[in-house]
Amino acid sequence: MLVNRRTSIKSILGLSFIGASSFSVYKWINCHHTIDPDSFLSRKELIAELAETIIPSTDTPGAKEAKVENYIINILLNCTASVEQNLFLNGLTELESYTERQFQRTFFNCSVNDRNKILEYFEQRGVYKYTLFNKVSNRLLGKSFFSQLKSLTIDGYCLSQLGATRGLAYDYIPGNYAACISLIPNQKSWATK
Repeated sequence: MLVNRRTSIKSILGLSFIGASSFSVYKWINCHHTIDPDSFLSRKELIAELAETIIPSTDTPGAKEAKVENYIINILLNCTASVEQNLFLNGLTELESYTERQFQRTFFNCSVNDRNKILEYFEQRGVYKYTLFNKVSNRLLGKSFFSQLKSLTIDGYCLSQLGATRGLAYDYIPGNYAACISLIPNQKSWATK
């Protein structure tokens, strides 16, 4: 049988195009399917523990005490696109499986040091060395799981009553504008942006 070079190259290119496009379609469908609200509500305790690991309870209330998990679930269900919802849900699943593989126990049973190691792993995994890659990835694929979790935790804490009044300094009647102010030792961050 005589093999034509042009025909074989066309066949190889056609097969590679079909393989790449089918994978892209699979990824697109996987990222754009709608999420059942129960999938977030069933993991409420895990989200609370993750938020508490990011903002632990010290002399000020922590994220768990401020009920940040309710804020995170509410924002994810009502204010984010299905792509970011799927990324967050897949991130929770990956976190659970990574914890089982690395520490042979659930996230709830891990020590504070182990929890910090887990979150550091996911923080480093979601960031590229070059900022241009990070911008392109955020634009095309959405924010990574950890960056979503961290920003939602901080926003939820700062917007909660406990966070705004006891965790941060809140000036409910602002005075005049002073550009440069000296900070005193142990001064709290301002609750207003």
